[in-house]
Amino acid sequence: MTKPKQVKNIAELADIAGVTAGTVSRALSGKGFVSEKTRERIRALAQKHRFRPNTLARNLRTQRTGAVTVLIPLGHEQAQHLSDPFFMTIIGHLADGLTERGYELILSKIIPNSDDWLEAYIESGRADGVIVIGQSDQAEILDRAAKNYLPLVAWGGYYPGQSHCSVGSDNFLGGALAANHLVEQGCKKIAFFGDPVALEIRQRLEGCQDALAKHGAKYEPRIFPIHLDAELSDEDISNLLDTDGFRPDGIVAASDVIAMSAVAALAEHDIDVPGDVKIIGYDDLPIATQTSPRLTTIRQDLKDGARQMVECLVKRIAGEETASIVMKPELIVRRST
Repeated sequence: MTKPKQVKNIAELADIAGVTAGTVSRALSGKGFVSEKTRERIRALAQKHRFRPNTLARNLRTQRTGAVTVLIPLGHEQAQHLSDPFFMTIIGHLADGLTERGYELILSKIIPNSDDWLEAYIESGRADGVIVIGQSDQAEILDRAAKNYLPLVAWGGYYPGQSHCSVGSDNFLGGALAANHLVEQGCKKIAFFGDPVALEIRQRLEGCQDALAKHGAKYEPRIFPIHLDAELSDEDISNLLDTDGFRPDGIVAASDVIAMSAVAALAEHDIDVPGDVKIIGYDDLPIATQTSPRLTTIRQDLKDGARQMVECLVKRIAGEETASIVMKPELIVRRST
C-alpha cells in the first residue's frame, strides 16, 4: 500500500483540506475560531500526511516558556535508570548552568517507540529548547529534527555530515588513549567491554581498534557488548567469566560503570586487578576514585561540557547557529592499571 504524500507546509495541507492556510494554522495551534469538526479533520489529515509545522517559526512568534527540556533517549539501553552515575553527574551540571541563565529544567526519560518521538515532543511546545543527553542509536532522528528546529543541542559524538549540534569528547581519541596505555603496561590480550550500537561507544571502539592495529595484528581486541546499566553489566561480566574461555589481561571499558562492574566481577572470581587484569574506564565520574582499586579512566570534562551545551542552547534560542564542539579527552592513571 502506497504511503500518502508527505506534506511540507501549511499551504499544501490547506489545499488538500480545501480550506485557507489561516484555518489550518488555527486548527493546528488550537487558537482562534475553528469548528471542532474542521479542527479534527485537519489534524487527521496532518497526521495522515506526516505534517509537522516549523516549530522554530512558531516559537519566534509566541511567548517563551522560560523552560528547557532535558531528554534522555534510551534507544539501545532501555534498562538504564536516571540514577545512573553518568546521568546524575551531567544533569547536576546542567541544572546549575540553566538556573544561572534563568531557565527551569524539565527532565524526561524517553523510550523511543517511533521515528517521530523527538519531533512530537518538540511540537508540544513545552519548552524554549531541548538538550538531549546521549545520542544512543538515535543520531538520525536528531539530525532530522535539527533541520527544522534550531534550539536543539545534544551531548554525544560528532561525525562528518552531522546536522544536529553536539557537545562531547573526541571518543575516537579517547579509545586510542585507553588502548595505547594498556599496551604500554604490557597487555597483549585486550578486550573491549561495551555495545557499539551507540554512536559514542562505537567511536571509542574504533579508536581502540585503530591504536591496537598500529601495534600489530596480535593486539586485535575481542568485543563484548556489555550493558551500560550497572546491575546488567555485573551479570554480563560474571556470565562471561563463567562460560567464556578467553581471559584478557587488559580491558577497555566503554564507561566507568562498566569498568566498576568488571572490577567487582573479577574479584568474585579471584582474579586480581591490576595484577592479572588491568582495567581502564571512560568518563572519570566521582565513582572512579571510590572503587578498590581506584579506576584508571579517560576523562571527559562533564562540567565544562554542560556549560558549553547551555551556552550553545541559549544562543540557539535567540536564533543564532552554533557549531558542534569536540573536547579533548585526558588519560587519568590510577591503581586499576
